[in-house]
Amino acid sequence: MNSSGWDKFRRQQAAEREQLQRLLSGIHSLLIQCRTTPPTEIELSALAALLHSFYTGVENIFKRVSVEIDGEPVRGDSWHRELLQRMKMPTWYRPALLPEKLHDSLNEYLRFRHVFRNAYSFDLDWQKMSQLVLRLEETFQELKNALDDFIK
Repeated sequence: MNSSGWDKFRRQQAAEREQLQRLLSGIHSLLIQCRTTPPTEIELSALAALLHSFYTGVENIFKRVSVEIDGEPVRGDSWHRELLQRMKMPTWYRPALLPEKLHDSLNEYLRFRHVFRNAYSFDLDWQKMSQLVLRLEETFQELKNALDDFIK
């Protein structure tokens, strides 16, 4: 792998991290409120969209690793799962991006993404979503730390 792929990836992931930070900053007060007060139905829909957008942004970073560094874009029916799985495996070109614990956490967000895309908003369940919502900022911090280590 040449350094230009890494340089391009560094720029792309920095831009994606900024977008993710903007996403979380915009809804921070609702995230704080949810620690003590269950969300209304409208807030629950907003939080579900937030979880979906968050994982989409994370996945965008992983796609950049796959394309720019691994030189292997993901394809096929189960590419979302395979892409996440790939990120915890080192290759000839790079170390593993995700530690096992972070991979497992992100897998929960991936699973929710599937639910979100296939359910009506009135089917959303705060009890099932709450752990993902309440851990969102912590998970993002863990991802930023993993990316920092990866880039070094």
